[in-house]
Amino acid sequence: MLELNDLTKRYGDRLALDRVGFTVGDGRLTGFVGGNGAGKTTTMRIVLGVLAADGGTVTLDGKPLAAADRRTFGYMPEERGLYPKMKVLEQTVYLARLHGWSAAAARRNATELLERLGLGERLGDTVESLSLGNQQRAQIAAALVHRPEVLILDEPFSGLDPMAVETVQSVLADVAAQGAPVLFSSHQLDVVERLCDDLVIIAGGTIRAAGPRDALREEFASDRWELLTSNDAGWVRGIPGVRVVTFDGGWALFEAETDAARHAVLAEAVSRGDVVSFTREQTTLAQIFQEVVR
Repeated sequence: MLELNDLTKRYGDRLALDRVGFTVGDGRLTGFVGGNGAGKTTTMRIVLGVLAADGGTVTLDGKPLAAADRRTFGYMPEERGLYPKMKVLEQTVYLARLHGWSAAAARRNATELLERLGLGERLGDTVESLSLGNQQRAQIAAALVHRPEVLILDEPFSGLDPMAVETVQSVLADVAAQGAPVLFSSHQLDVVERLCDDLVIIAGGTIRAAGPRDALREEFASDRWELLTSNDAGWVRGIPGVRVVTFDGGWALFEAETDAARHAVLAEAVSRGDVVSFTREQTTLAQIFQEVVR
């Protein structure tokens, strides 16, 4: 388990991180979200040892991180970091070799990984000749080729088309399934919500919310309810203490002033004999984000 405790960082008079702390569990995908300048990249660079914190600690399995630990990490920066004139396979093999892999094992793992990421027909192409989306895939392969024990990715889905996003999601899920803590940042909240086990929201250098995705959804649960019937649901507007937000045919989204008013809607729907579903509106990551950063 990777654990960040009370990290602080200043750039001159500006407090970039203010006692930032959260955990990235073994075998769990942790989505790290926040606006531009919120502190995501600074936090990641401190974890990697690229930047020094002014205060706080980072531990792995309860022990302070050492240089040897960080050599087992995989990292993908937001900025392009590959050699543009090297061939894709050649470069990926080279990076695996730097982590101590034999030539044969490095080539085998690099080839399998690149093929899975959809670059099987581009192994002999130079990085600079690839499209931006394929360069992103190559960058992800570079972070994964040595089978890291901890994986940290800064905007891994940037520039990817929907099919490539699905492919990368699958690869990252497999890395987590093998037990590695995986921390990734993204501005694509729908992707984060779909992929992650845990969420960390940062704004202005402070953690505004953190925890399992489903627990946060419950914590910030909406007061709105959805009713789906097999017939027209316009009658909901006539229930005392209920405000209909919107409805369309047999579907209605409403707010109830009291539990009794909500129960009255359900009772009336049941009496009409046409209830398909009756649920609380699911809170999205975008809604949680807006709630905690405003």
